[in-house]
Amino acid sequence: MMNFLKKTFFSMLTLLLTGWVTRAIAAESDLWKLLPQAQVDSSGVFLDELVSVSGTNQIAPHIRLAPAPRFGQTVSFSRNALAGLAQVRTNAPLLTNWTGAAEVRVSRRLRTFEDSDLIELLTAVLQKEYVKNQGELELHLTRPWVKPQVPDEVLTLKVGEMPARGVSPNFVAAFELWDGKERIGNWQVPIQAAVWRDIPVAHSTLQRGEALKDADITMERSDVLVQRDAFMNFPTTDESLELTESISEGHPVLNRSVRIRPTILRGQMVDAVFQDGSLGISLVVETLEDGVLGQTVRVRNPKTRREIHGKVENEKTIRINL
Repeated sequence: MMNFLKKTFFSMLTLLLTGWVTRAIAAESDLWKLLPQAQVDSSGVFLDELVSVSGTNQIAPHIRLAPAPRFGQTVSFSRNALAGLAQVRTNAPLLTNWTGAAEVRVSRRLRTFEDSDLIELLTAVLQKEYVKNQGELELHLTRPWVKPQVPDEVLTLKVGEMPARGVSPNFVAAFELWDGKERIGNWQVPIQAAVWRDIPVAHSTLQRGEALKDADITMERSDVLVQRDAFMNFPTTDESLELTESISEGHPVLNRSVRIRPTILRGQMVDAVFQDGSLGISLVVETLEDGVLGQTVRVRNPKTRREIHGKVENEKTIRINL
């Protein structure tokens, strides 16, 4: 039994030693070819991006050797420098057999920043920061875009100076591109913009004084940068809203076309109540303008023709404070 165990032990030891020697010989037979040039992203410089391996392993280890160069800059590594960096970061014997370039020049991986890239990023930022829920923003460049080279990574866009009115039909947008914390550059571009949303439009001719909730109105998609005064709070169930003017078929309903139905009307005879402490006086006056509840309006004493101001209390009464 003892002899059997000894034989088993020595057999396993032989297999282990043979495997280790085989792997060592294979590692020594691998050829590491240093590339003359390599491109990396902002995450860093990795060994497998700088060399190709022929032999048993076929693939170089993914070991970070150094920070990536800044956008627009390059950095070079010699064979000895790479060997030293790799040995610091791993316990394995690496880079024993060399071929290829004497040194590798490393730069950032680039791509062309297309018109579509710019429009997509700029639209997203302006929609969030300026247009918000006013409608769907649509942008077009009014001049050819000189397409720059930028890092081939996910970029962010920061809008700089904007016109005082914000997004308008035609304006110049200033912006910067960033790759993480690294500023790529700044540009200015002339922009044509539209903000699309549904607005109320007369489906047939609407009459002055008509209740808005009962009016023959349809919703049509329109550019509210052009139709800035369009009445946005429609549809509505507010029975107090009425039209202040007639609107022809196909024309939009504007803010100026809608008002709260007056509590009193111009030319109406109402009671004017004067109140001074416990003393109260009432007389009939003529209203000189329409007025809603709580609004101060002009009225006239029909006998003296004197004009005074009072606050509308209801459809028959205004209150004048002495």
